[in-house]
Amino acid sequence: MSATQLRPGTGARSFESGAADLYFGPTNERRPAWRRLVSDYGAAAGLLALVIVAWQVVVTIAGLPEYALPVPSEVATSLYNDWPNILGPASLTTLREVLAGFAMAVAGGTGIAVVLHLSGLLRKAVYPLLIASQTVPVIVLAPVLVVLFGFGIFPKLIVVGLICFFPIVVNGVDGLRSVDREYVLMMRTLHASRWAIFRRVEFPAALPQIFSGMRIAATYASIGAVFGEWAGSNAGLGYVMLAAEPNLLTARMFAAIVILSVIATLLFGTVCLAQRLLAPWSRGEGARR
Repeated sequence: MSATQLRPGTGARSFESGAADLYFGPTNERRPAWRRLVSDYGAAAGLLALVIVAWQVVVTIAGLPEYALPVPSEVATSLYNDWPNILGPASLTTLREVLAGFAMAVAGGTGIAVVLHLSGLLRKAVYPLLIASQTVPVIVLAPVLVVLFGFGIFPKLIVVGLICFFPIVVNGVDGLRSVDREYVLMMRTLHASRWAIFRRVEFPAALPQIFSGMRIAATYASIGAVFGEWAGSNAGLGYVMLAAEPNLLTARMFAAIVILSVIATLLFGTVCLAQRLLAPWSRGEGARR
């Protein structure tokens, strides 16, 4: 027997290292945060920079007028000049609509998914109707909501919620129904109640898929807010875009689009961070994949 085998605690350390490799990847792949950022997002950042440079060069060489297609430098200038009085207040309005509507969709979508999971009869009756409801374009419903509820924030929240809740419901139901039955049977042998099985086994196991639905919904939330503002509003980025179009202020329109993209990206990142904090066990699945 070697000295390494006789050294106390070697076996425990090997077990801990193996467990860490299983859940978070091999230990030699643990890198500083800045290296992980460069590795994960460096290629995308480089491609985006290349597209911006190509856009600037091609439009400049082609001599296209600003009202047809502004170059990135004109968009940046509009973003800087219009931010204090126009784009900034409009961004705050749209951000409130996005966050409130997304929160409503998360609460409502998760609640509906849980109810459909717990009641087989409701699932058979309601689930097909939820799928059929997605065939109705939300942009068609937005003017009707404005007529019913006026030009305030409430119609925008409904539009954002309608766009965002469906992927959360679908992923939630699928996640709750895909729980390993062996775990449920084990809990039943321990005389666990239905609520205990749901709270300790089913819901934690479904959280990764629920967060997947939330990530999809996060990318749609800003679109829903703009649809609601287009249908009827006197504030927000959607209203800014509508007002800029007849005046041929195309650079301002592109600046609003940039802000909407930033809002969607930040909301997506917030959902990812929430998943890391509330469902840390899902990180192991990503590392193994």
